[in-house]
Parts: sequence; structure tokens; C-alpha cells
Amino acid sequence: MTSKSLWMDIDVAPDARVLDGAQECDVAVIGSGIAGISTAYELCQRGKSVIVIDRGRICGGMTSRTSAHLAPLCDDLVSEMTKIRGHEATKLFCDSQAAAIDRIEEIQKIGKIDCDFRRLDGYLFQGRDMPPDIIDQEMDAVREVGAPVHRLMGVSLKGCEGRHVLRYPRQATFHPLKYLAGVAKACSENGVTFFRDSPVDEVTEDNGVVTVKAARGAIRTKHAVVATNSSISDRFAIHTKTAPYRTYVITFEIKRGAIPDALYWDTEDPYHYVRLQPGPANTDYVLVGGEDHKSGEADDADERFDRLEAWARSLVSGLGKETHRWSGQVLDTIDYAGFIGRDSGGKNIYVAMGDSGQGLTHGVAGAMLNTSLVFGEDHPWKDIYEPGRVPLKAAKNFVTENITALKSFAEYAAPGEINSLDDLKLGKGAVVRRGLKKLAAFRDEAGALHLRSASCTHVGCHLHWNSFETCWDCPCHGSMFDVEGQPINAPAIGPLARVED
Repeated sequence: MTSKSLWMDIDVAPDARVLDGAQECDVAVIGSGIAGISTAYELCQRGKSVIVIDRGRICGGMTSRTSAHLAPLCDDLVSEMTKIRGHEATKLFCDSQAAAIDRIEEIQKIGKIDCDFRRLDGYLFQGRDMPPDIIDQEMDAVREVGAPVHRLMGVSLKGCEGRHVLRYPRQATFHPLKYLAGVAKACSENGVTFFRDSPVDEVTEDNGVVTVKAARGAIRTKHAVVATNSSISDRFAIHTKTAPYRTYVITFEIKRGAIPDALYWDTEDPYHYVRLQPGPANTDYVLVGGEDHKSGEADDADERFDRLEAWARSLVSGLGKETHRWSGQVLDTIDYAGFIGRDSGGKNIYVAMGDSGQGLTHGVAGAMLNTSLVFGEDHPWKDIYEPGRVPLKAAKNFVTENITALKSFAEYAAPGEINSLDDLKLGKGAVVRRGLKKLAAFRDEAGALHLRSASCTHVGCHLHWNSFETCWDCPCHGSMFDVEGQPINAPAIGPLARVED
């Protein structure tokens, strides 16, 4: 696998098994990333019996592809969020993100989890040929929400002595899978059961009982929390308010102490960032990320990694050899806050999705919020993250992001990417036209063809090949499928239709 993150060697909940038969519990949590595991932790700490179920390995989804920045502010700029949500809502949002970091810090202390957690300064610095105005606007907005911020000139990166900078104290980072392995262990000790490799086909509610159905079993429960990165319970409405973006990370070795341990990111669009992770002996890993694009709208990962490396080497002296490279997918919401809380279609089903580049803090804040709602409690963050909200001031973002779906359906009238299956090379995928249909075709290294429908099983959008991750991406709502047509990322549940050669 060419795509492998720095975190993936850690096995979270290694004793998890496949769901086989009937199970019952107080709360079923669907999805085992940071949102799911954190929710299980909060619930079991308060006495609920909990089952966590995932379509793949535990914590094997997008959480394992994070860049591990714990930011207590809005990733898309506080000034931008204030324009849409207003001052008070933005302040509550930032408070919730800060509280999530505090909770991570508390849990790793209580559980004595060795996960490299540390509080760090974060530096937002002026990008290449970018005006400094954004720095001033952001400083004013951050101060208005009551968060600490300092205006500086220069940052500890090569050639950045004259850049305009904001310093944010008490941000944080950690090793996410080491942390979640510790949290999952605490959950298991509190009676939580983990099921892996058990894709959920359906979540239904009837007379106060929620049923979670998988291929070889079902869970009857009083409540369900759908924490699947992208909801599988709300099939359409919530997805019109999010947009999937592919993001890239590459890591290098560096001598410890070569640059100060801090979090650095610029004002370019898309922005770039530099972070550190402790390595073996006297070395660290430098994480360099960015070069985002809308999912399915580019298949040029190598070029993006080349640009990331060139950008990093221009700023960081002593950068060593490359060690890892990977990509992930983030779901941007049209008003920058996630969708967390009671699913509008049910009384006892809750959702947690829409990370907007802050999946780690969203996951933990969402666990705190949904746990309160399961217990019938009110919560000050409830309206900020309300899944059914319609943010009128985000209408421009709504229209812009949903044009993708119109463009996607229009692609069914276009020619295929190659004229014939004979043109498909080993290890490559492409969309081919056959009569009125479009086929998703992949030829493996042995020469065998894998043919599936090129229509996403969520709402039918036109799929695109992702050569770096060796999968099919849906540009509309973020579904992903392997070469056999099996869904590997929600919201799609069903496999791509098989096509005969």
C-alpha cells in the first residue's frame, strides 16, 4: 500500500470480532473513529452498556489519516465563520473545540495513556505573495470571541522572518491512534463490546427500539449514535450541506530540535502546514500537508506530493528522507460547524459528521454533546451543531458546493475516459462507456478485469478513479468504493452493481 499514515501501525481494540447473531445494549455506536470511540467512552463512564460496530478494522477509517492538529478555533478562519454564524455562535463553537482538547488532555492523564500529547503554540503565517490583511482581520475576530492571540513578525521557518504572523497559545497535538488505543482499552474494561468487519446495512427505529442491521447479525438498542464520518441514517438532506475534499500529507525525518516544536500553517488557498511528531532516538518526523481539492476532481497525487515537498524544503532546513505519504478525506460543511445531535428523522438516533478539517476536536465535542442528549439533558452547544439547521447566510456556499452534483450527473452524457477496455493498463482504473451506461473498470496486476457500475449507490453520482488510493471516489458526498465495488466510506451502503465482461 503506497498510502500509509504515520499512525497506522497501532492496532486499536485488537480483540474486536465480527458481529454474528443478535445483540442488545443501551446504546449502539456505528463507526469507530475518534467520534465513535469517544462517544462510547463518555457513555460507559456514565453507566450505559455500549456496542461499537464498524465496517472495517477499529479506527481504520479517516481518523487514522488525520494530521493530528488539535485546534481550539475554526479551521476555516474565525473571521469567516463569524460572517455566517455571528459572534455568539462562533464563540460557542470555539469554546466547544477548546473544551474537546481539554477533555483529551484529561482522559489521557486519567488513563495514563502514552500518546505524545503536548500543548503547543500555533502559528498562522502570511503565505507567499499573500496580503497581510487576513492576519489583521483574523486577529480582531479571534479577540472578539475571547481566545488568546498575539500579533508577531516572523516565524521560525526559513525565509519567513518578514512574514506577518498570529501566535495562538495552548493548541495541542498527539499520536491519535495511541490515544484511541488507550481509550478503547478503557472502554473494554468498562464493558463496551467492539465489532469489526461488520458493515451496517440499515438503522431503523420503531416504538422506541432502534435496530442496527448487519450482514450476519443485528443489534437491538434504546439509542444509536451514527458516527460514520458521513451519515448513513440521513440519506440525503444532511449531505447537501457538506462537501468532500481530498487532502494530502507527507512526512520526513529531521534531527530533533532542528525547528521548534509548534504548529505552523499559512494563509494560502489551499493552505499548507508543518507539524512535528516524536520519532526514534534523536529524530522527529515532520508532517507536511495541504494541496486539497474537491474529491474526485483530480487524480494527480504525485504532483501534489511533489509540490508539498518543494514547499517544505524551501522552508525547513535539514529535512531528511521521506518516510510516509497518505491522503484523507474531510467533509467541509457550508457553515464550518459539524452536524451533531438528534437525527431529524428519529427520536433515539443521533449523528456526528461534518468535520470541516477538525475531525479530532469535532469527534470529542460531539461525543460530549451526544452523550448529554442520550441522557435527556440540555446542552449549550446543541443549537450550534443542530443537524437540521438551515444556515441562511451560508446560501452561497450551499449553491457552490451543490453544483458538483449537477456537474456529476451531466458526466453520464460524456464519452468514456478510454475508448476500449483493451486500452486499460495493468494496475489502472478508468471509466468506460458501454452503450448508454458508464462502467468503472479496473485491471489488476495479473491482467484480470474488475467491472462495476460507475454510478454511486448513494444517490447515483458519477464516480472517478483515485489511482493513489486505488479506489473509486464520489465527488458529490464522499462515498468511496474498492475495486470489487464494496463501499469503504459512507454515505454509500450498498456495493456497486457488477457488470459482466
